[in-house]
Amino acid sequence: MAISTTPTSFFLIAILVLLVPINHSFSSSSNGGDILSELTDLRSQSPTGVIHLSDQLLRRILTVKTPRPFNFVIFFDAKQLHSKPELSLPTLKNEFNLLSSSFYTNNPENDKLFFFTIEFQESQTSFALFGVNSLPHLRLIPPSAIDLKKDSIQMDGSDLARLAESMAEFVEAKAKINVGPIHRPPMISKKQITGIVALGLVLSPFLVKKIVSGDTIFHDKHVWMAGSIFVYFFSVSGAMHNIIRKMPMFMVDREDPGKLVYFYQGSGMQLGAEGFAVGFLYSIVGLLLAFMIHVLVRLKSRTVQRVVMLFALFVSFWAVKKVIHLDNWKTGYGIHAYWPSSWN
Repeated sequence: MAISTTPTSFFLIAILVLLVPINHSFSSSSNGGDILSELTDLRSQSPTGVIHLSDQLLRRILTVKTPRPFNFVIFFDAKQLHSKPELSLPTLKNEFNLLSSSFYTNNPENDKLFFFTIEFQESQTSFALFGVNSLPHLRLIPPSAIDLKKDSIQMDGSDLARLAESMAEFVEAKAKINVGPIHRPPMISKKQITGIVALGLVLSPFLVKKIVSGDTIFHDKHVWMAGSIFVYFFSVSGAMHNIIRKMPMFMVDREDPGKLVYFYQGSGMQLGAEGFAVGFLYSIVGLLLAFMIHVLVRLKSRTVQRVVMLFALFVSFWAVKKVIHLDNWKTGYGIHAYWPSSWN
């Protein structure tokens, strides 16, 4: 039997149709306030401000009507891959935690940005929603995002090697929110400094006696020679930069996951292997120069002096040329030798 529509029933249906969007809008906005309050509470319970994201919590966030009142950043993690050193997931996760804690230290009242970590084994459905099939992976979800795969913004994997600083630059550029400086913990804690000072005070009488008698390793010239070589290598290889930034020795090629990258093209980042390679080449040049100045001049044979000197100059020229070639390749700036115009 067909259903007839009278003028009265038509009027009632029209009212219901008009009221449904209003009620839905009210429910969505209320839900947005509830989820924002819940996220703020979860953030306060975390020592770094990072919230553990689950499939259920993500579904609740996505029910909030767009534009949402906040951005959120997700670090995708997989515990079963923590043992693979080429991915550096534990290090990157710690850097992400450092980014979050620094942001909330600099902006304690800011509710426009939240940080999440999500684990593969626990939330495979969410991984599929984002289309994540390789790690490391970091995404920013803007307030207007509806389709998580298309509307979210992925951070370039090569930039992740620059750690928390590059993550902060990514967030500031895409979310237009100021992160502020990264607050790294000191390399030596106050307890360690106190222990070192106490140990020094206990051993000071013994050390003073050794120094006065000249019977310490610091009176051995070979120790000073080895120390000077180490300092020279440490300075020219950029090892301090690698330690401070916790730069990996190498990284996985994004286009070919089975391939490792030891030299990164781009002036914004330096891998550990690059620094050691350049430090090794410069150390060769320095050692050859020291050998020619302090050892070669003591030889009586002029022929041997000339042969060794030519060999040392050839190796030094080759080493410096390799360093210049690497710099040209990384930065794109060419360094060319200057020849007098009369030589052309």
